[in-house]
Amino acid sequence: MTFDLSGQVALVTGASGALGGVLTRRLVAAGARVAATGRDGERLLAALLDAGLEPSARLTAHAVDLVDAAAVEALVAEVVRRHGRLDHLFNVAGTFAAADSVEATPDELWARLWDANFRATLHACRAAAPVMKRQGAGTIVNVGARAALAGGAGVAAYSVSKTAVMRLTESLAAEGKRHGVRVNCVLPGTLDTPANHAAMPTAKPAGWIELDALVDVLLFLASPAARALHGAAIPVFGAG
Repeated sequence: MTFDLSGQVALVTGASGALGGVLTRRLVAAGARVAATGRDGERLLAALLDAGLEPSARLTAHAVDLVDAAAVEALVAEVVRRHGRLDHLFNVAGTFAAADSVEATPDELWARLWDANFRATLHACRAAAPVMKRQGAGTIVNVGARAALAGGAGVAAYSVSKTAVMRLTESLAAEGKRHGVRVNCVLPGTLDTPANHAAMPTAKPAGWIELDALVDVLLFLASPAARALHGAAIPVFGAG
């Protein structure tokens, strides 16, 4: 599936991860100007090179800790200063961890998943939404998870953090639609990534979601074809 984003400006969080790298590559191929972010600058640059990309006038790399709200505000301000606007925000950054049970989940793990999955998304949305409202246009696409729909054994902290992303998406959509800003999210199942293959070596990946297939959904939500969608949580479960 092809999309034309010529001249539009996109911010991608979590661009050093597998999904973020594929999304960044597709955005550049679609003609967008892209600000790609990652917490570790060296890892981010390596990931972009692995994806066949190099920083340029149309692709800039930014090392930022998304839990640092002031740093995220500064990043969005820099993107707007450089390009004059911000058309799309893709919140891809996040992480997964599990524990044996709720009582066996330490406070540190609750805090880490809350920061990586919810607060990172919150800070990026909070910085980008006012810019888009002033423009009278923009899209935000958040990456939630299938676990946002129901809790499961051992994944309470992860599920809670991703459910919060879904609720945040709905509130942002209700606030943004009268300003021309659309906010939606995807709820993917297991992604076909090297990390998941390594973590689950005995699993059968036949039904896992190809990264390009999920990116098709992300780009659709940012496109005019999804102009009627506000606050949607799109299940992307693959065939598994």
